[in-house]
Amino acid sequence: MENGERAQGTFARKKAGPGKATILALGKAFPNQLVMQEFLVDGYFRNTNCDDPDLKQKLTRLCKTTTVKTRYVVMSEEILEKYPELAMEGLPTVKQRLDICNEAVTEMAIEASQACIKKWGRPVSDITHLVYVSSSEARLPGGDLYLAKGLRLSPETRRVMLYFVGCSGGVAGLRVAKDIAENNPGSRVLLATSETTIIGYKPPSAERPYDLVGVALFGDGAGAMIIGADPDLSIEKPLFELNTAIQHFLPDTEKIIDGRLTEEGISFKLARELPQIIEDNIEGFCTKLMEPIGLSNEDYNKIFWAVHPGGPAILNRLEKRLNLLPEKLSASRQALKDYGNASSNTIVYVLDYMLKESTKMKKEDQSPDELGLILAFGPGVTFEGILARNLTV
Repeated sequence: MENGERAQGTFARKKAGPGKATILALGKAFPNQLVMQEFLVDGYFRNTNCDDPDLKQKLTRLCKTTTVKTRYVVMSEEILEKYPELAMEGLPTVKQRLDICNEAVTEMAIEASQACIKKWGRPVSDITHLVYVSSSEARLPGGDLYLAKGLRLSPETRRVMLYFVGCSGGVAGLRVAKDIAENNPGSRVLLATSETTIIGYKPPSAERPYDLVGVALFGDGAGAMIIGADPDLSIEKPLFELNTAIQHFLPDTEKIIDGRLTEEGISFKLARELPQIIEDNIEGFCTKLMEPIGLSNEDYNKIFWAVHPGGPAILNRLEKRLNLLPEKLSASRQALKDYGNASSNTIVYVLDYMLKESTKMKKEDQSPDELGLILAFGPGVTFEGILARNLTV
């Protein structure tokens, strides 16, 4: 039977290349607070005791343009009752924030990892490496240790942390996990990402208008993947094969995404030029990923696109510059709509939606794209990209 043919109502999986890293399972988790975008403005201004009509109007406008409909957040009325200083201007609150964040990201990372391990099908004792990504905590030892402890990983598990990598962290972690899997035969790598916006939660201020973009756009949650080469097909079900993986930073753009850990938590500044900068550089970056296998810009609509949805402006500009069909970014847009920009986690949600789209297409006798790109953009400005192959088509 040829790869891709129907067998008893299902599709045969394609085989990964020998020694090639594959994503073997995905998992996700969220805090309990679900925020409906239509109710966010009134709740945020009520919780921060602000009645500035101009700022409220601006946030209302931003909430409509982000295309976000729902998000999950750790912040709650109970937290604000216990720590009312978080909603006040100019108070040193980094200790309180980190106390909340450190616990929350560990809890979400454990939940996402457990969901991923359950789908994977092998015992937790088979995990040999851990890659942990977060821009929402700071402590020593780091969240990798607390996650390993919470999952009861072996003390011999080799751990790597990626801290404060921002929105590109999920793909950066996947690149690192790929290298580990391919250079350690038989290894199984758990990649976990976990983020919460409490680290940067602030009351609205006319002096910080860019903060409102974050209020309208960002969400909390966690994601997890198992990565390994040469899967045991009697147990494991490979989802994506990972091929070329590259990283590129754009010189002299370090101030475009600027984050500082201060006594009041993290302060972010996102320059308006960011979508334009990404648009101006995306084609050259994609060429580096596609050329080695003989693909060119004429093939953009023949591959899949798993793009971190930093915001609608970035997705819109990529779609226009690359002349992509609207459905090419549907998984990214759906993740943004349902979860907001959840920083490093979001690429897990995008890949999850992409697999669901593939399943739906196959049931309708359509052929999903086999090859594609996994992309994210973060501080630097840094581009992360992986050429991947969908093994479920």
